Amino acid sequence: MKNSVQKFGKFLSAMVMPNIGAFIAWGFITALFIDTGWLPNAKLASIHPFMLHFLIPVLIASQGGKMVGGDRGRVIAAIAVMGTIAGVATYDTNGGIITGQPMLMGAMAIGPFAGWVIKKFDQAMDGHMPAGFEMLINNFSVGILGMLVAILGYFVIAPFMAAILAVLTAGVNVLVNAHLLPLAAIFIEPAKVLFLNNAINHGVFTPIAAAQAAEAGKSIMYLLEPNPGPGLGVLIAYMLFCKDSTTKASAPGAIIIHFLGGIHEIYFPYILMNPVVIIAPIAGNIAAILFYTIFGVGLVGAPSPGSIIAVTLMSPRTQILVVWLGVALSAGISFLIASPIVRNADVKSLDEAQSEMAAMKAEAKGTSTAVTNPGEVKKVVFACDAGMGSSAMGATKFRNRVKAVRPDLTVINTSVDNIPADCDIAVVQTTLVDRAKKSAPQAQMVTIGNFLADPSLDALYVQLTTGDAPAVTHEDNEVTRAMAAAAPKKKVLSADGIKLGLASVTKEEAITAAGELMVKLGYVDASYIDAMQEREKLVTTYMGMGIAIPHGTTQAKGTVKKTGIVVLQYPDGVSFGDEKAQLVFGIAGIGDEHLDLLAKICETLEDEELLNKMKTTSSIDFVLSQLS
Repeated sequence: MKNSVQKFGKFLSAMVMPNIGAFIAWGFITALFIDTGWLPNAKLASIHPFMLHFLIPVLIASQGGKMVGGDRGRVIAAIAVMGTIAGVATYDTNGGIITGQPMLMGAMAIGPFAGWVIKKFDQAMDGHMPAGFEMLINNFSVGILGMLVAILGYFVIAPFMAAILAVLTAGVNVLVNAHLLPLAAIFIEPAKVLFLNNAINHGVFTPIAAAQAAEAGKSIMYLLEPNPGPGLGVLIAYMLFCKDSTTKASAPGAIIIHFLGGIHEIYFPYILMNPVVIIAPIAGNIAAILFYTIFGVGLVGAPSPGSIIAVTLMSPRTQILVVWLGVALSAGISFLIASPIVRNADVKSLDEAQSEMAAMKAEAKGTSTAVTNPGEVKKVVFACDAGMGSSAMGATKFRNRVKAVRPDLTVINTSVDNIPADCDIAVVQTTLVDRAKKSAPQAQMVTIGNFLADPSLDALYVQLTTGDAPAVTHEDNEVTRAMAAAAPKKKVLSADGIKLGLASVTKEEAITAAGELMVKLGYVDASYIDAMQEREKLVTTYMGMGIAIPHGTTQAKGTVKKTGIVVLQYPDGVSFGDEKAQLVFGIAGIGDEHLDLLAKICETLEDEELLNKMKTTSSIDFVLSQLS
């Protein structure tokens, strides 16, 4: 149920996010040129209603139509939404808008519907279109069907959405009159985590706020959802008190992105990993809304995105300080409530939560974080719903990380529906895999839980910079075997490199033991051992099913003398985090010379009985025979 709501919320958000620039332009015109603005100008202020009533709904609807029906969906949606706009707008004799609700929510409904209509028409006509009539049929179909959907919008969708907004407006007025508006935060904050924030803010609050601002010059409704304070308090609590060092270290970067960049979705995983924390932003936002209500605070336009910078720009000149105090109040209360929860919670780390979610999603969808032929990868594309927020941040971070080692690699970001045809690897969130596959069927999919800190990104970095393929799945075995078959067959495992029946030790001791054995056999220099420990800190080499494959970092490639693998058996297991490895394979590889043995390990994983015997056998010859 949660995933379905999140998917729906992401779809609605994807219609809004590419058009945030239009909201910003409209907000600037409002803040600068209305009567109470910074530079009052009646002529320039007259642009404001046309942008709100026409431009923004058309942009939202056309984006929704394109998401469903491609370029033809974009055109028919733009046509159809005009009927919805006209269904509620009233004009004076000069053609200026004097009444009517902005049909932002109506645009979110009719845009995808119009795209679906033309998509179904195209599917019905596939293979039945007479030669030479393609252009005629394509153009007339969009025009005729667009007209019909516009009429439907005028008589059905517009009145229906107007009625919904009227009810919501009446409900807001009741809450305001009863001094209960702060309680709206009880619904707003959980809805944000389910990615319904853009739909609620721009589909519901903005139309209501626009009507209030037209009368009073400002509206508190603009502050209900975009306030960055509640999320800021949660992130500060994680930064100061989280037990997990990885999660704690990721919080400062998330604070900057959330508070200054306005990308609120960056803090959603911190709540999802410990859901009771949602109490903190709810309480923080309740306090802020109550504070704003008491002091009559409101904004003149919608702050998009929800950055403190955007909130400040949309604040009336005389209320900037009060707006800041409300943000600080909400952040403080959110922090005070979140701190003991975070400090005392025995929860998974952010990495673990995201990794587990990614693994489950990937398994269900038949995808993997393993990369085939990493040396041949030339373009990596980070894709999110709209291609503007989290994917842009993720691509920038990954590009800066990889450019020194792989200057030939192109790393860009885009929306999940517009992944380019020359994409080799698409990095997408787990809920977007299906859309990414349709957009880029030729690309390898790497699924993640979050663009800021995800173990799959660490694994991808290692694979692209070292050529390693640490993730092992049944799905990859055919590729691995094929690559190994083409590689030169060299003996990389000997009886001297197999140690059985070892007593359990720590993970670090096991890695050191594997490294020392490789040094003894002449595979690597002694410095390679430190590189193995560094590699383990980057991302665990535990593969699952009781197997770990520790090896060195990219920088340690020069310390490898020849390809070799050692096998250390710990019948009682060695703890790799929450898992235990009974078989530890130390690896030092030059080129692809070790792939044949990796393929053998993959085959061993598929045979549970054989794998269990290898974990307990006392016969070196048996192990050697199975892996040779």
